[in-house]
Amino acid sequence: MPPTLPGRRRSRSSTLTFSAPLLILAIDQGTTGTLCLLVDDELRVHARGYADLPQHFPRAGWVEHDPEEIWASVLAAAEGMTFDTVAITNQRETTIVWDRRTGEAVAPAIVWQDRRTAERCRQLDAELIRVKTGLVPDPYFSATKLEWLLREHSGDLAFGTVDSWLIWKLTGGQLHVTDTTNASRTMLVDLKTLDWDDELLALFGVDRSVLPRIVRSSDEIGEGELLGRTVRIRGVAGDQQAALFGQGCHAPGEGKATYGTGSFVLVHTGDDAGAPPHGLLRTAAADGYALEGAVLVSGAAVQWLRDGLGVIAEAADTEQLAAGVASTEGVHFVPALSGLGSPWWDAGARGMITGLSLRTTRAHLVRAALEAIAHQVADVVDALPQRPAAIRADGGATANAFLMQAQADFLQLPVEVAAERETTALGAAALAAGRGASVPVGRVYEPALSADQAAAERAAWAAAIARARTDPDL
Repeated sequence: MPPTLPGRRRSRSSTLTFSAPLLILAIDQGTTGTLCLLVDDELRVHARGYADLPQHFPRAGWVEHDPEEIWASVLAAAEGMTFDTVAITNQRETTIVWDRRTGEAVAPAIVWQDRRTAERCRQLDAELIRVKTGLVPDPYFSATKLEWLLREHSGDLAFGTVDSWLIWKLTGGQLHVTDTTNASRTMLVDLKTLDWDDELLALFGVDRSVLPRIVRSSDEIGEGELLGRTVRIRGVAGDQQAALFGQGCHAPGEGKATYGTGSFVLVHTGDDAGAPPHGLLRTAAADGYALEGAVLVSGAAVQWLRDGLGVIAEAADTEQLAAGVASTEGVHFVPALSGLGSPWWDAGARGMITGLSLRTTRAHLVRAALEAIAHQVADVVDALPQRPAAIRADGGATANAFLMQAQADFLQLPVEVAAERETTALGAAALAAGRGASVPVGRVYEPALSADQAAAERAAWAAAIARARTDPDL
């Protein structure tokens, strides 16, 4: 287990008992929308609400949210539900700075996909960052975003990731906190101590006065108000760590893949907080540590086909279109629309479609996009020190049978799809309820391609991704 946080006694949350059944509002605040699940303390789902969240793209490579629109999406998704406890899971790394006196954001939130600090990241000592934080110097993480915002704005400021912003709003500015899983994604925390690191704060010009207090994911946070109702705030974790917990991955070697705007593979490593293998990340889990591979663009590629190109009307159309052709006929889509994450960490890479011919149809392009999602996850699994026996899968895209079968084929591993796709929210609810979680498996996909066929597909993908990278020899 992670060490006790400096200056604090170890949380007693695991020994708390509750005199009445809880009704937990599990808020899953994501990149393109907010989902709310109404869950009891047996983790049974009673109601769901969802609200879209717009993204804003003021310049090439810039991705922003309006922090007030984030809060409004939570209110809309929770409308009409009755609850006494609020749990929070959230898009990680997205960076918000607000004025402590007014509670108003001083600038748009800089989203985790944003690339504006790529040049600054190239100046950083990669080995220092890897050893201290378990991360890599990439615009994905919060530190360079915060450095950029503090250079542009001054005053009595507070910084937070989305969890901190929501807790601030819930408590009327009385609490400024974050949990260990979100803090570990800022590039400002020593992973072994799980505390803000003075050397890193000095490197990025961050004063401790702007930072939230770090608590454990299962801690009792405090009391707040939502939709006129007084609530307990308990159970906070970054979305991928919440999904790991929700999938019941509590022992070393157990891993999951979540398919959303990006795709994220996490494998529990117990109390191992050592520097990760190159290409992967080490991060705080809700109950220990985990190795992580972060694919920056997966579902976002399908969204781009829909909204940017008009190739499809709905994301759900992709399964039938992809299955309607026997192959991509040599077409590969490398969706480096926000650079490449694990295991390449190439912020300068850009998206590319290769192998086009007069025979290429939108079905081939859609199939290439779905296969790209599966290939990128396979790239991460191939980079792990030890491959898991199976991958537990969750997230909205697991409803796509073509994608899940391609994933099993390229991995040459079984893919176990959770019966409840929203394991991220259930993981936060489990933390709030003070219990473990293990979502039942709904469907298992076994490899249908031979090992030789899978190897040929993977080799063709490797050639395509090499073309998109800024330095394919690294």
